[in-house]
Amino acid sequence: MRDLIDEVAAYYSNKLAEHGETPQGVDWNGEESQLLRFAQLSRVIEPGRPCSINDLGCGYGAFFEYLCRCPEHIDYCGIDASPDMVSSAQLRHKGADNACFVVSDRPNRHADYGVASGIFNVRQTRSDEEWRQYILDVLKMLNQTSRQGFAFNCLTSYSDEHKMRSDLYYADPLWLFDLCKRQYSKDVALLHDYGLYEFTILVRKSASHT
Repeated sequence: MRDLIDEVAAYYSNKLAEHGETPQGVDWNGEESQLLRFAQLSRVIEPGRPCSINDLGCGYGAFFEYLCRCPEHIDYCGIDASPDMVSSAQLRHKGADNACFVVSDRPNRHADYGVASGIFNVRQTRSDEEWRQYILDVLKMLNQTSRQGFAFNCLTSYSDEHKMRSDLYYADPLWLFDLCKRQYSKDVALLHDYGLYEFTILVRKSASHT
């Protein structure tokens, strides 16, 4: 998977160079959809208590900025395979004493929650089989490094066919829901009702699955 990770990192480094620290710089359409996406992902977090979070594919740290709106203390670690993204995040949030950003394709610690936003979308020239295996590997890693739960999003296979691109991966939400339900927790939510061509899955881990 090393070549695959390097391809993805290069893709996002180029987006950052082209668009800067903006939603377009992490390959999203705009701020409104980015905030809507963050609202879905953050639903995995139990409100009212401090927690630690690993953000896999953190980009320039936009999700950290969203989390800073919460009244609870967040111990945040952003992880990204793109050194350019991590450098931008470190500079942008250099005054934050509750955040760190590291260059990697996997968390270097266990946290209460793990989040992966957008990292399953841009497959470029990779086959369906290669990309599905990549998703399976990342989900296994998220489960292993998250104590209370994890959340991720994907483009949906229910997208309008004439708008679908060959360089993007459109996942089957039912397949991933079934996978998470069978392998990771009995408490799984599939969110597919927020107006974007994507879905979010929340995995809340019960005592029997930790």
